[in-house]
Amino acid sequence: MDSSRRSFLRTTSMAAAAVASPLRSVYATESQSAHLPPVTGERPVAVSTWPFGRVASDRALAALHDGASTLDAVEQGIRLVESNPDESSVGLGGTPNADGVVQLDACIMGPGYNAGSVAALEGILHPISVARRVMEVTPHVMLAGEGARQFALQQGFEPAELLTEERRAAWERWRRRRDTTNVESHDTISLVVVNADGELAGGCSTSGWGYKLPGRVGDSPILGSGLYVDEEVGAAGSTGLGEIIMRHCGCFMVVESMHQGLDPQTACEEAIARIIRRDPSAEDQAVNFIAVDRSGRYGAAGTTTGFEYHVTTTTSSQTLMPRILGRSELLPSEFELE
Repeated sequence: MDSSRRSFLRTTSMAAAAVASPLRSVYATESQSAHLPPVTGERPVAVSTWPFGRVASDRALAALHDGASTLDAVEQGIRLVESNPDESSVGLGGTPNADGVVQLDACIMGPGYNAGSVAALEGILHPISVARRVMEVTPHVMLAGEGARQFALQQGFEPAELLTEERRAAWERWRRRRDTTNVESHDTISLVVVNADGELAGGCSTSGWGYKLPGRVGDSPILGSGLYVDEEVGAAGSTGLGEIIMRHCGCFMVVESMHQGLDPQTACEEAIARIIRRDPSAEDQAVNFIAVDRSGRYGAAGTTTGFEYHVTTTTSSQTLMPRILGRSELLPSEFELE
């Protein structure tokens, strides 16, 4: 190979590396090494949003150790959160919409890019299981509203009253105020796992934005927004304001960055940075991501002070603080480029 050919290949490979690592052009010169995951390369791993996700992560890892598939592990873990009425934004005891009706969103995705999803599902306790059934027994990916409910009943799911007395009382107080600026907070359970063989799966479940307009659907059941699993590289899940995350295909962005060579932590940070750069108002909203790759590395980042995530491995189960990002950590020139 002549020297001009080698020079060309060296130059183009350096350019490709720069494209594959856009974070270096987004952040100021602070070293990123301090923000790498505290544990890397250990499989199996289960990562979930929020401290209440611990039961989901722990159950998922136990299922994997017992020989369950990654999809089984995700479903079993999320079902625990859906069954807990104390988690007011998931499943039983979920926050109702403006009409006082609990409408649930969920999706699940695993090997072979297979996926199932339900949106605005009423009166069924486990939307994650209905989403899996959509994946397994229909030619569709998503069912919504009354169609999703009828499908669930036909598949043998029992009807359930999801609105607890506590949530009903809170909704009554809200209805008397009709204070649309003081919306009820909401926290999604997202769970992503990788087994000992590097097989990935993920799931997401929520009742969504408290006192939302009936029929509103957030990012949680939307593949590429609230969840995305690429069996070649990794998986990502989100929690926060779905209207922002949907507009940027947030979880696909995280996974695609991993596809380009970034580790899960840096990929989550890059997604947050890109969203803030495109929409500076996102800094004041809730936009948070978790991710894991095939090797067992994991990470998380967000805009929400107080956002935490839970990681369960064979040797530990711990709630961690992610990196929280804002405009102050972006180079001013980045806002002048677009």
